[in-house]
Amino acid sequence: MLKGVPKELPPELLELLAEMGHGDEIVVVDANYPAYSAGPPVVAVPGVDAPTMVAAILELMPLDTFVEENVFLMDSGSEEKPAIWQDFQRVLEESGEEARTAAIDRFDFYDRAQEAYAVVATGEGRPYGCVILKKGVIFF
Repeated sequence: MLKGVPKELPPELLELLAEMGHGDEIVVVDANYPAYSAGPPVVAVPGVDAPTMVAAILELMPLDTFVEENVFLMDSGSEEKPAIWQDFQRVLEESGEEARTAAIDRFDFYDRAQEAYAVVATGEGRPYGCVILKKGVIFF
């Protein structure tokens, strides 16, 4: 056990977050996402929903402020946006990070996720509960 580390973050994920460098991306996905065939290493946290996992990650990892967009949401392609986006927006606002979101098509999301550093497979049951976070710089 460590002090100050969110309980939702298993040791394997802490290691991956520590290894990531500026510009690397981590993907947080819902339970329907094909995480294990995406390519990057997978950390499974089936007892945690996606917004809670994003909040836990952002307690330790800054978002990249040197790019136009640093958070990518999987878009459903319909006019009505997925309800889970409201929860992601709330978490991003509460994090204090300078989040700059972009919606990307489901298939573009799959392609981008293949290049990510890691995938976090949550137990999120809501559709389109998938997000990519781009790691920023930690200034000492």
